[in-house]
Amino acid sequence: MSRKQRELIPSVSEEMKLAAELEIESKQKITDHDIREYPVEVIVNKYNQGRDKDEGEIFVPDYQRELVWPEKKQARFIESILLNLPIPYLFVADNAEAGGRLEIVDGSQRIRTLVRYVEDQLKLRDLELLPSLNGFFFSDLPPERQRRFLRKTLRMIELTRMMDEEARRQLFDRLNSGGVQLENMEQRFGSRSGPFLDFIKEQSSKLKFRELCPVSKTRSIRKEYEELVLRFFAYTSNYENFEKSVDDFLNQYLDSKNEHPFDADAMGAEFDRVLAFVEAKLPFAFRKNQSNLTVPRIRFEAISVGVALALRENSDLNPDDQSIKLWIESDEFKFHTRSDASNSRPKVVNRIRFVRDKLLNKELEYVESPD
Repeated sequence: MSRKQRELIPSVSEEMKLAAELEIESKQKITDHDIREYPVEVIVNKYNQGRDKDEGEIFVPDYQRELVWPEKKQARFIESILLNLPIPYLFVADNAEAGGRLEIVDGSQRIRTLVRYVEDQLKLRDLELLPSLNGFFFSDLPPERQRRFLRKTLRMIELTRMMDEEARRQLFDRLNSGGVQLENMEQRFGSRSGPFLDFIKEQSSKLKFRELCPVSKTRSIRKEYEELVLRFFAYTSNYENFEKSVDDFLNQYLDSKNEHPFDADAMGAEFDRVLAFVEAKLPFAFRKNQSNLTVPRIRFEAISVGVALALRENSDLNPDDQSIKLWIESDEFKFHTRSDASNSRPKVVNRIRFVRDKLLNKELEYVESPD
């Protein structure tokens, strides 16, 4: 670049340099961290203890993906541990809003694979370096090998509580930018526009819905309200035929509705009835508690769809407040709506039917769960 060309470029002032340095320092503060080293057994226990009530010390936040690793990849990860190969750092964050519990920012696939293997839910297969272990569950290993496996340590970067939800989500996106990306509502607005998506946008803007179902500013910008409404209509329409991938399920439903006529008045009226019922009987139910302003997707799905199905069976439904309080605060409901209870067909069906049947005061109709 010639001297004359450089002179045409606006110079960076000392004030601009100072502002840039202050910005770097302020952002560095939220990524302050400690490095921990835990045995596999401790990590599994911290994840499992309290898990049924969504109170595990290490937990999967709702913005994380489901367990998407195929079993072949899970088995190769276990093989790497058995071979003492280096394992990438796990990233967790001290979540002040969750009482100092550790939110998994990066590593949920690895941690959940460890849990599955230790709990004998994963059979090793297609191993390349240890083919003699193909077909082995954890309990098939000799006792001394089991003990060595449980003692194997993994390194964990623990981010301080100064990192807020927006920063944790941004870090998750950055750490996973090279992997398989989830399709979110922002992408659907760009790639799947149509009359039904317009209807979703209209329903998501209803004031009563936003009052009953608050989300953070960050999640609102990323079209979380629209995501929740799409999930409501997709599950009320066809929850019993849900398959493992949420993205595929939502996309297929959205495409079908965009391509075929739908009764916007009837669907909007049902959504309004659900909101009115929740406002009257379950005003804070979408949140885990009144002080929690973040609505978990799984909890929203279970309650909103369960209410819709119950009202379809009994439009004059009027359960007493005490009966509602008993089941919505029960360990069973917490088990169905814990943060990692995400997405297999039995789990989706069971959590929705739990709410429906409790409201109708009838015997629960569960499907068999693989867990």
